[in-house]
Amino acid sequence: MTTPLRFVIVPKVAHPWFDEVNKGAQAQAEILSRELGVEIVADYMPPSICDAAQQNAILEKAAGSRPGGIAVDPVDAVGHMIAINGIREQAIPVVLFDSPSPDASFTSIGNNFAEQGIIASERLAKLIGYAGKVAVMQGYPTAPNHKERYEAQMAVLGKYPGIIIVDGGIDKDDIETARKQASAVLQLHPDLSGYLCCDASGPIGIAAAIKKAGKTGKVKVVGMDGIKPILDAIKEGVIESSSATIPKMQGSMSVLMLWQASLGVQIPHIIDTGIDVITQDNVDIFLANESKDSAFQTDGK
Repeated sequence: MTTPLRFVIVPKVAHPWFDEVNKGAQAQAEILSRELGVEIVADYMPPSICDAAQQNAILEKAAGSRPGGIAVDPVDAVGHMIAINGIREQAIPVVLFDSPSPDASFTSIGNNFAEQGIIASERLAKLIGYAGKVAVMQGYPTAPNHKERYEAQMAVLGKYPGIIIVDGGIDKDDIETARKQASAVLQLHPDLSGYLCCDASGPIGIAAAIKKAGKTGKVKVVGMDGIKPILDAIKEGVIESSSATIPKMQGSMSVLMLWQASLGVQIPHIIDTGIDVITQDNVDIFLANESKDSAFQTDGK
C-alpha cells in the first residue's frame, strides 16, 4: 500500500475563520487524492489560544511527525517564530497563509492586507462624512497581517482632520474578548460614530456589543472577513459592510503549493487570493454560498 502524503495546516488559533481554511484544505486534498491516485492528507492542528509559545510547540510536534510540508499562519513575525526556522533546517517545506512573506524565501498565500485595511477604513470614513469618533480594535498585535491592516487603517483615518481616533481595544483573535472590549469602548464613548477592526473576531464581538447597547445603525461598523456570523450581522444591518479575505481558497492553495514543493517544484513567492467587499447589496449571494457549503459537508460529498 502506498504511504499517504501528509501535509499539516497550523492556524493562529481554533476559530470559525480557520475552519473555513480547513474546508478548503480538505477539498484540495480530496481532489489531489482522486486525480493522482495517491492518498493526500491535510492534518489540521489548531492551537487552543492565540499564543506564540503554543503555536511554536504545535509546529515542533508537527515537524516531529515528518510531514510532506507545513502551512502556517504565524502569530508573530516569522523571524521570531523559532520553530519555523527549525522546520526549514529539516528540509520540510513551509508556506505561509493569511500572512505577508518576510522575504523571497517564503511563499505567502493570502491577500494584500494593507489594501484590505485601506478598503475598510476609506469606506467607513465616507459613511460617517469624514467626521466623528472612530474606534479601531486591534487583533493579535504581533500577527503580521493584523499589524498591516491596523497600520493601514490608522494611516487612512489620520488623513481626515474631522476624524478623532480612539482606542478600540485588543481582541487577541478571540470573539468574547472582542465583545467585552467593544462594550467598554461604547460606554466610554457614547458619541462614537464608527468602528473598525483587524481580524474576524473583531466584527462578531463588536456587533454583539452594539446590539446589546441598542446602537445598531448609530455606530457604523466596517468589518474584516466574511464568515457566517459576520454575514448575518451585515444582513441584519448591525455591520454595514466587510472587507473580506477568501479563507477556503487560502486553505486550498496551501495544500496545492505544499504538494508541488514536496516534488521539488519551485513555487511562487506570492499567491494573491483576493478581497471581497461584502455589503447588504450582495450579502445574500455569500449567505447562499455558505448554505451550499453546509449542505455539502452534511451530505459528506
